Amino acid sequence: MNLRGIANQYTQVINPNISITWLKSNGYTTNAAGSRVPVQISTVIQAQVQGITGGDLKHIDALTLQGVFRSVHMFGNPQGVVKVDAQGGDILQFPEVPNGPIRNWKVIHVAETWDTWGRVIVAIQ
Repeated sequence: MNLRGIANQYTQVINPNISITWLKSNGYTTNAAGSRVPVQISTVIQAQVQGITGGDLKHIDALTLQGVFRSVHMFGNPQGVVKVDAQGGDILQFPEVPNGPIRNWKVIHVAETWDTWGRVIVAIQ
């Protein structure tokens, strides 16, 4: 059962999905100067972007983070930084406000992970 698909039919009535670009981290290369350069795979997907919940705000406050945050429901498995595994650091690109300029949003917390979809908290960069 595609629970995300079912719920998304109803949430789109109030808040339509938007096209976002998912820059999925795929490791890094080392340039001639010896600096690491991220390698990313770019994919355009449809996602549901929402404000964050009170529980999310408490979590972010405990991490002492400041800035502009959003909750993003999307098909796929986006990742925040996992230093131990040297992976993650995905970036989502979408406007802060409808019809505004495209902004980079870094995945700072993976709130939910399921077989085919996830919900992440992102912070504007």
